[in-house]
Amino acid sequence: MPQNDAVKKSKYHHLDPDSWPFKLYLAYDIFMVFIIIFNLFCLGMNFFLMSNIGGWFFSTIHLSSVLEFYREHLHPWVISTEAWFIIFLIAELLVRWGIAIINRHHQRWFFFPFIHWYEVLAVIPHLRFLRLFRAGSIAYRLYEMGYQIFPASLQKKGLFYYRVVMEELSDRIVITVLDGLKHELSTSTTHKDLISSLVQHHREMFAQVLAEMLQENLSRELRADRERIAKNVGQIVNRAIEDTPELTQLLRLIPIVGGRIEQQIQSIGQRLGENITQGLIDPFADPAASTADSPNLYADISKRISQIEVENNAQLDALVRSAVFESLHAVRKQVKVKQWQQIMQEQDQAKD
Repeated sequence: MPQNDAVKKSKYHHLDPDSWPFKLYLAYDIFMVFIIIFNLFCLGMNFFLMSNIGGWFFSTIHLSSVLEFYREHLHPWVISTEAWFIIFLIAELLVRWGIAIINRHHQRWFFFPFIHWYEVLAVIPHLRFLRLFRAGSIAYRLYEMGYQIFPASLQKKGLFYYRVVMEELSDRIVITVLDGLKHELSTSTTHKDLISSLVQHHREMFAQVLAEMLQENLSRELRADRERIAKNVGQIVNRAIEDTPELTQLLRLIPIVGGRIEQQIQSIGQRLGENITQGLIDPFADPAASTADSPNLYADISKRISQIEVENNAQLDALVRSAVFESLHAVRKQVKVKQWQQIMQEQDQAKD
């Protein structure tokens, strides 16, 4: 008898797999699967044989006498058998409910009919199809215990088509929701309040992310080019001194040392420009060295930017609307991708 660790997770976890109670419960489950499927098969055939389509079919194959015999002699037996089967299901359900109460299978005694709702509803004649849930749950439990109920190929196909159905249903739901949201954003003005609330709620996060981005990228570029920037500023100051004719004329009035003083002033001005530039760049190039007297400028800038009011800002409103619509379009495009079609194509390619 095949077994695995899944036995511990089943409702038989308190039974020894080699004991007769375990085998009795197992045989009873298999019996229930058989009679449920047999009952539904009989009801399905009865529906077909009692319908106009069944009459037309048997008339076409010239077996009208067989159909008449069934309708006259066997149909009443099927109906009475269904009535007795419903009584059996009700009694069996009550017995199992009593066993669940005695053994405390659930936290409350009245939980059983809610947990097994499909079995309760399955006793209603018009909801007979729910009996398949009972058979399916038993089959799945046996599968978890290691019993090969269905061939592996059939299980794989069943799982594939289940995923196809669920993907199609979920895709339809998601696309409908996305289209409704897009229509709501396009036709109403409530999205402005939504955008404002969204920005207000994420101001602190926005400031932190912006500060980290600036600190990581801008400071790196400033550290790499600080010498070049300082040198360029020094040259600009030097040219500014050279392009000041009043200073040049004044220095030339001083005999002998006037030209020397002019050169020194240009050199001092260039060094002064370089040092000032270095001082201005330092807080941006090395924010980790910030102190209480000179706090992190990136954090301060980001905080000030995050405090900008977004109400009545047409450009920001258009930006957010565009980002939202593009996001909805991207999600809708991704949802419309049929994963099951890709799986089938991969399987076909593997066969080739």
